[in-house]
Amino acid sequence: MESNGQNGPDDSSLRPVSSLRSHFESMGKAQDAVKDGQTAANAPPSRNQSPSPKPPPVPDTRPSRSVNVPPENGRPKLSNTIVTQNRHSIQIAALPTLNPKPNKPPAVLVEPPQSPPKPRPLSVLQTDTSSHLFPEPSKSPNTPVASSPRSFKIPSRPHTPLVESGRSPRLAAATQPPSPPPPRRSAELKREREARASPPIPPPINRAEKPANRISRLIENASQVELTLQIAEARSPFNSPPSSPEHEDPPVLPTRPMRPPPQNAISRTNTLPRGIEPPPVHHTIATIRRDNEGNGNPRVPTASRSIDDRPALPARPQTVTEPAHARIPTNTAVKAPPRPPRPSVTTTSATMDGTISPQPKRVTSTPTSQLAPPPSRTHGRSMTVDRQSEKIPAEFHDSTRRPGLSDTDSRPSDSPYPSSTGQVEIISQYPDPTKINRRPPFIKQGAHEIPTKYDARLFDVCGQYVCTTGHLTRVWNLLDGELVVSFAHGEGIKGTAVAFRPGLNVDEEGIRIWIGNSIGEIIEADVTSQNITETKQGAHGRYEIVKIYRHYNELWTLDEGGTLHVWGPDSGGTPNLGGNPDQTYRLPKGHTFSMVVGDDLWHASGKEIRIFTPTASGRTQLQVLMRPIVSEGAGEVTSGTLMKSQPGKVFLGHNDGKVSIYSQKDYACLSLINVSSYKISSLAGVGNNIWAGFNSGRICVYDITKSPWVIKKDWQAHDNPVIKVIADTAGFYRLDRSQVVTLGADNMIKSWDGLLQDDFLENEMKSLDAQYCKFEDIKVLAMTWNAGASTPNSLRYSESDAIFIQNLLQSSDSPDIIIFGFQELVDLEDKTATAKRFFKPKKKDASDQEKMSHQYRDWRDFLVRSLDDYMPADHLYHLLQTATLVGLFTCIFVKSTLRDRIRNLSNSEIKRGMGGLHGNKGAIIVRFMIDDTSLCFINCHLAAGQSGANQRHNDLAAIMETALLPVERDPSVRIDSYVGGGDGTMVLDHELCLLNGDLNYRIDTMSRDTVVIAVKQNNLAKLLERDQLLVARRRNPAFKLRAFDEMPIEFPPTYKYDVGTDNYDTSEKKRSPAWCDRLLHRGFGRIQQLEYRRHEVRVSDHRPVTGQFRFTIKSISPQKRTLTWADCQQRFENLKGKEANADMLYYLTHVIGYDSETGKQIIRDRAVR
Repeated sequence: MESNGQNGPDDSSLRPVSSLRSHFESMGKAQDAVKDGQTAANAPPSRNQSPSPKPPPVPDTRPSRSVNVPPENGRPKLSNTIVTQNRHSIQIAALPTLNPKPNKPPAVLVEPPQSPPKPRPLSVLQTDTSSHLFPEPSKSPNTPVASSPRSFKIPSRPHTPLVESGRSPRLAAATQPPSPPPPRRSAELKREREARASPPIPPPINRAEKPANRISRLIENASQVELTLQIAEARSPFNSPPSSPEHEDPPVLPTRPMRPPPQNAISRTNTLPRGIEPPPVHHTIATIRRDNEGNGNPRVPTASRSIDDRPALPARPQTVTEPAHARIPTNTAVKAPPRPPRPSVTTTSATMDGTISPQPKRVTSTPTSQLAPPPSRTHGRSMTVDRQSEKIPAEFHDSTRRPGLSDTDSRPSDSPYPSSTGQVEIISQYPDPTKINRRPPFIKQGAHEIPTKYDARLFDVCGQYVCTTGHLTRVWNLLDGELVVSFAHGEGIKGTAVAFRPGLNVDEEGIRIWIGNSIGEIIEADVTSQNITETKQGAHGRYEIVKIYRHYNELWTLDEGGTLHVWGPDSGGTPNLGGNPDQTYRLPKGHTFSMVVGDDLWHASGKEIRIFTPTASGRTQLQVLMRPIVSEGAGEVTSGTLMKSQPGKVFLGHNDGKVSIYSQKDYACLSLINVSSYKISSLAGVGNNIWAGFNSGRICVYDITKSPWVIKKDWQAHDNPVIKVIADTAGFYRLDRSQVVTLGADNMIKSWDGLLQDDFLENEMKSLDAQYCKFEDIKVLAMTWNAGASTPNSLRYSESDAIFIQNLLQSSDSPDIIIFGFQELVDLEDKTATAKRFFKPKKKDASDQEKMSHQYRDWRDFLVRSLDDYMPADHLYHLLQTATLVGLFTCIFVKSTLRDRIRNLSNSEIKRGMGGLHGNKGAIIVRFMIDDTSLCFINCHLAAGQSGANQRHNDLAAIMETALLPVERDPSVRIDSYVGGGDGTMVLDHELCLLNGDLNYRIDTMSRDTVVIAVKQNNLAKLLERDQLLVARRRNPAFKLRAFDEMPIEFPPTYKYDVGTDNYDTSEKKRSPAWCDRLLHRGFGRIQQLEYRRHEVRVSDHRPVTGQFRFTIKSISPQKRTLTWADCQQRFENLKGKEANADMLYYLTHVIGYDSETGKQIIRDRAVR
């Protein structure tokens, strides 16, 4: 159906709309319209343009119509669009040509102004400043505008433009530039970023409107701006679409007076082209750029302006700087002095009339520190120098920030990583586990553990108070475990960050808490009054607050969107939620870990570490390095800490169990250390030790003064993963103790002794044992043999086999202790016998003779006869202990002269076959004490198979870590006779340990033929490099035999032979040779292995292996021990006093913010009180 010229495609009448529009368009132009003989009715209808991204043109199927073209002196012809920044987008459609093809009608598309956003608490800086930052040159208008001489004051909230009385709502003459646009909302900026990132999706077609031609190209020639302004005079006020009545177009503000251009502005690399000057920027964040690489969601700064032209700032309380002599009160014993103001947190404005005071210089990659900055920068912060600004340029900073740093240490601005003269030290060797201690370091006073009774994942501690947050926020007293404060956040809201607020002085610390929640609010709670004192709603919009940092008397809050607020001290000297943050910065998203290091914020996103310098004054450059630093060869950063004993170093933990060490001076990676195979959940530094919490729930303490590091402690602290470990810096000052507090996923808070008092006393006593102990050496002979179900009668069939035991005993030089360890004395491949052993229960009240099967009795009797026959007559031996377990058999003999000195004899067994149900695999453990030395002998048979190395590792872990033996109740005996903080229930609690057995460790990554050839060539070193046991000792930090020693192997593999021959396995399976039969020992230097050999006994597919050892046994003098114990107690008190003074001074200077002299004075006054 063909439509007429007055109707649309659906024959709807357009006369009312076009007539009304033409009436308003002809206002003020009536005379020109009469001269030209044109009526407003012939003008094309106007159409409003949505502020959303421009969709592609809508296809037009209408037939062409005749359109009268106005003359040149009327409305000029334009073919492009002028977009006024932060204001209405005025699009003028090109006039259609007269041709028979369908054509779109001309249209005037006017973008309506947006209604101002609703006021949001604590969003002044975000809404006001975000609208001023980073106008892109591609979207900037080309009309030059002079700045107004009058200052522009930033209102507390945006206002809808109003029409001044007596003024026309029309724009002024085209010869005058338009007024600066109102601030743009963050939503508009977000839409522009989304529009640049991906092609816009066209909105659905509104069929209630008349189709119109949409112009898709922007004007590229600045000569047409004047024409646009002339068209704007006849703009219709009725330009809001009917579908969006909330966006009403208010009258346009009258033209502002001309602004004089800035006099002393220095040209910058990324300056705006000539055009309308954007609104003034809040000077505290004017240097943040929109650069995703350097600064998260950065923003572009505007041109610098003089102090007079700078907009007025909201009034903030000023911090009054006290003179140095006024910091220490006359009577400090009554009250601690107030916190002195820090140079980095002073909020007073710098006076530009006088000389600029030098500021500390930061070692940064600053473009302005170079003679000629590069044309394009990837740095996250603009460094344009404003000579009339409060900000002090980098070249005016004093280089006294970091002592000992010369100008040559400065890195070029384009350096991707910190400069380092040396290579990164990669320590692949894991920490030494030989001196490990498993005793939990319980705190001596107060509550050791507190159940949170809800799902808590965040906490902070200050002195006697510990605060956890989640769906509930609760505060406990660590001295008695009492719940002090508890309140809920409401349905669907939970606390996501918590920190104790700084006090006015050191005595007011730990009283108030800041809690950030999941909806962007910050809550301040008072512990003593148990009330919520203040709430800042919308402090971070609706973004979840992920971290609250303390920096002297400032608090920094970071949300998941990357917004960082700096809350400086108010007039009272403490951060206050009643005002607005002093500064707001944009950091990268994807925060995984961050920590405050000095004045810097180390911010980790995965493997990348960025360093920022947020300040309350905004005078320093935000981003320190141009590019993030990455620890090559390490995983994602998950934790970090500082060490008081290692100044200038930053320790970062990674999810692959590594610790990287960085220099705080030049940010270079100093070393990378393998610590564990588990993810490091948290790190904390106490003295010379680093506490590391792991996902396994264990906590390890490492002594970092040794190389490689030494594991001092390793214990199961929580049943579930360790979430956080915090070393309380206020512990000594407030409680006179060093405390480390941990939170686990088992919802338990536990406090530990940071000085490790029990460990110190135990180690000191053992180091001084020569003062109260007498030592004696004894000889030990040990044999291990997988007999393959052979019996003593089997040895008679071969002459060499028959004399095996005789030769062994006669060449042993009459040892004091003889240990025989057998494996597979029964046929484990006999399924019938195995089933009987598995299902037939043993008699509980049966004697050892009845429990022992004939195979074990035969070997026991044979060994007793052999000792009587082949040992010297003056050396009598007693059978001390026999123990059996499905093929395993241990038989121990001791000399008669030693028998009366043995006590606390016990044995146990552990099954590892069939998931711990069957004893075909497992271990027999026998322990006893000689005088005051504990001995433990382990005979084991581990999982078989070339690929069963991990199962064998698990078998050993179960054998070593299972409490199998009776506990020792006497604490003094524990210290004297056991090691590692043990109580005698575990294998590793004993001083002298000897392990023998068929460990079944094989040779990896080599074929059988290759191994056989190497054995024939006596190339044992090549094979030992691939031995699974030796490889695990080098590479697996959790391998339990790392603490054991083994004499170098110089004999061929003992497995697997064809029975009765010297040929390695030629059966169908053709198993590869391996050193399955081993002897290992652990004695802290008091076990010396003298011999390690194999014997040629062909009755089994294994060869027996024997070793001779020298054990050192001690006996204690009780009187001398008492004197030594008192000496060790005094040594600990001296250590505690020294550590207390050092920790309190560190707390007062590095946490509270006092200078060194004031801190020392407070410590002296505290000692008097």
